Amino acid sequence: MSRLVEMALHGNYSYRQEYAKNDPPIFDLNEMAGEKREAFDQSQALLENRLNELLGHLKGSIPLASYRNQSHMYWDVSLPGVIGYIAALLFNQNNVAAEASPVTTMLEIKVCDDLCRMLGYSLPTQDEVADGALKPWGHICCDGSVANAESIWAARNAKYLPIAFAEALRNEPSLACASNLTVQLLDGKRSRFLALDNWQLLNLPLDEVVGLAPRICKTMGISPEALTEVLGNYSVQSLGLVEFHRRFLPDVPAPVIMAPSPAHYSWPKGMALVGLGRQSMRVVAVDLDARMDMVALRRQLDKCLAERQPVMQVVAVIGTTEESAVDPLHDILKIREEYRQLGMEFSVHADAAWGGYFASMLREPLANPEDSAGSPSSHNLTNLVPAGSDAKQDLFTYDGLAVGMHMSDYVRRQYRALQHADTITVDPHKAGFIPYPAGALCYRNGATRDLIAFTAPVVYHGGVDPTTGVYGIEGSKPGAAAAAVWLSHSVIRTDQSGYGRLLGRCIFNSKRLYASLFQLAAEHPTVTVTPLQRLPAEKAGGTPFEIEEQKHILARSVAPRSNSQLLSVFESRPEVFELFRESGSDQSIVTYAFNFRTAEGENSDLQLMNDMNLDIFQQLSIQSYNGGHVPNAEMFVTSSEFSPDTFGQDFVDHYAQRCGVTPSKGMGLVYLISTTQNPWLTETMHNKKSENGNMLPELMKVLSRAAEKAAQKVIRRHGLGEPG
Repeated sequence: MSRLVEMALHGNYSYRQEYAKNDPPIFDLNEMAGEKREAFDQSQALLENRLNELLGHLKGSIPLASYRNQSHMYWDVSLPGVIGYIAALLFNQNNVAAEASPVTTMLEIKVCDDLCRMLGYSLPTQDEVADGALKPWGHICCDGSVANAESIWAARNAKYLPIAFAEALRNEPSLACASNLTVQLLDGKRSRFLALDNWQLLNLPLDEVVGLAPRICKTMGISPEALTEVLGNYSVQSLGLVEFHRRFLPDVPAPVIMAPSPAHYSWPKGMALVGLGRQSMRVVAVDLDARMDMVALRRQLDKCLAERQPVMQVVAVIGTTEESAVDPLHDILKIREEYRQLGMEFSVHADAAWGGYFASMLREPLANPEDSAGSPSSHNLTNLVPAGSDAKQDLFTYDGLAVGMHMSDYVRRQYRALQHADTITVDPHKAGFIPYPAGALCYRNGATRDLIAFTAPVVYHGGVDPTTGVYGIEGSKPGAAAAAVWLSHSVIRTDQSGYGRLLGRCIFNSKRLYASLFQLAAEHPTVTVTPLQRLPAEKAGGTPFEIEEQKHILARSVAPRSNSQLLSVFESRPEVFELFRESGSDQSIVTYAFNFRTAEGENSDLQLMNDMNLDIFQQLSIQSYNGGHVPNAEMFVTSSEFSPDTFGQDFVDHYAQRCGVTPSKGMGLVYLISTTQNPWLTETMHNKKSENGNMLPELMKVLSRAAEKAAQKVIRRHGLGEPG
């Protein structure tokens, strides 16, 4: 790393020296003397002292790169990501406009093409675009919250644009030539645009809406600038939400979006930012696996249909931040097709901020990765890993581990559906191992970006764009972020050979941690542990015997094995592999709660169980700045609470009962979270802390000691007698 950083520094030095070589320097140390030299030396000494002070403070940070960091959705950053960021940082390019960032704007465009491919969008050729093919488009932003808010902004403007166009066509003489414009409806039939009522206008197909401005410009001979100026008198972008409704939709309720209850807090925030407010976000209940419930979604859609309330967007979370749950995107898209037949249209957004990079596990690399005009990491992303028994064969690809130990059939089905989502949030600074800040938003139909730009709408040709900054919420943004992603993608491909390989290991390790929790519970005399993520037998409504049998297999046949031993088990016992593959979370976050036993039996008090888990979290975390000392916690986890207000009383009650406690109405359930983003957690150098090259037994010992200590504290505090 030191050598590569030095290369980056010298690259910048030589660049500075080669431009206008004969210009005088700012100063020359060899000629500096007296007070100036003294001041320079003092400044240099001050900087070094302050840097040492900062380095001391930073020792109080969580050790991200350690095997023992099993807390939040981060691990170490990739080496090419760090070097790319440092190299571009020295040039300090601002990707708000191409003239301020001619190099890193180009890198951002190529990176986002790569992200679109990874997520499943097909990038057409220039000839295909000329024939009408839709070209996806994306851009880098600071994080997933901004990307989510931008998707709401685009969905809102798309919902209202037909109303604005209809008013403009009726009232503007310059647009009279377009009075007979026709559009395609949801049922596939065409109709005269001005013959539609407001409900029909608010429910035109999204691609039809996005294509309105380019069609008018192209077929009616109106310039984009002239059309933009006219629309300025009618668009919600210009008038604002209150005035727009007052003028054109006085009797139409404001549109809503729908998102699952565990959705990120950026969603109500985004609704407030676009003027609709958090009450216009309809929260959809989740099932027992923390995934959006399709019955609950239908009820919400039926209510809006009956009340003729427009629906802007339905959000599917592809990896919740605490449960690692993947919503049934495939089913949401099927439901949208049903409601389109009833005259209702809405966009579908995939919030894959956390889970987007896991799509690389489904992408096969090109035979020749240099095939695509210098685009970084250009791959064939249409060939997916076969399902079923073929997935087991893939288990033995790439060092025998990485890719096959991945997604359940359910999760794979949702990732295959990503290509049909209208917009997708993905964060390179999460599962892409890129330094902060690096989020991204990708559009299935790249022309959708024009709906939020404060510039003239233009026909989207798919060429190199003059800028990316005009299409997002942010203004200034670091070109270094795009360079970091580009260099990382160039070295670590966004397919099974690169990111898929790394993230496949992460999911494999997460499933191993899940199995190890059952081993801990089976071997500990006084504590129990219950993962939120149910076993396949539990999901299928199996008998207690079947459930216990699966726990036993994971605890005895999976958890104690080395990786090589486990592969042998999978080869000889396919049913164990199938159980392993279908167990655990949808990605690499495992959620679990401890409980304890006394001589009288298992604790049944929810509050006491909460106290125990909170104590474990306090033992295995950093609560605040610790004075710049290296942390002494043996392991790091994080914690949260299942609140009945968010998840529903039935959800909390069910999990509480599985943990062995009696539910209490209105009381939440405190739980622990382990995010397994270290690809080498179970494949380490052999030493006394790593049994068979596996650090999980050591981490289970830490968890076991922390749970025992917390249980003893609760037992003593409440005078509950001797442990069981």
